[in-house]
Amino acid sequence: MAAPGLPWECASSVFDVVGQDVVTIEVRQLDAELPLPEYAHMGDAGADLRASADVTIAPNGGRALVPTGVALAIPEGYAGFVQPRSGLALRHGVTVLNAPGLIDAGYRDELRVLLVNTDPVSPYEVRRGDRVAQLVIKAVAQAEFVPVDELPGSERGTGGFGHSGR
Repeated sequence: MAAPGLPWECASSVFDVVGQDVVTIEVRQLDAELPLPEYAHMGDAGADLRASADVTIAPNGGRALVPTGVALAIPEGYAGFVQPRSGLALRHGVTVLNAPGLIDAGYRDELRVLLVNTDPVSPYEVRRGDRVAQLVIKAVAQAEFVPVDELPGSERGTGGFGHSGR
């Protein structure tokens, strides 16, 4: 039987065919004419997010907040990470500006994707229904931050930004 939202057969609603956990994400479809976020292939990490409006992104660093027509209820212990689409970045220089965009479990408003056009000359036309980003759902831990007088040693130590070389 297939788990909700997955285009392939699953042995159960808890595990897919490669043994990865499947988490149920409740989706409020704000634009019923667009598909829900979906995986293009079995085993993909990212589900495609689509634009729910036409948007023009100016060249040379132009930015746009692109609506997706969906709102999610990500369960506690998980977070959503909005990632760029590699083909969009390669062919048009359009990427997610704040990659990865973080969606906390408590967020319930419409997902919007902050895109930037790095092409120096050409504007980019986002069309309603275009796949504009990918959503990765990941289990996350909440940390307890404990003050100490000294940190334990490590191989890297206090080597700073770029310290590990080229």
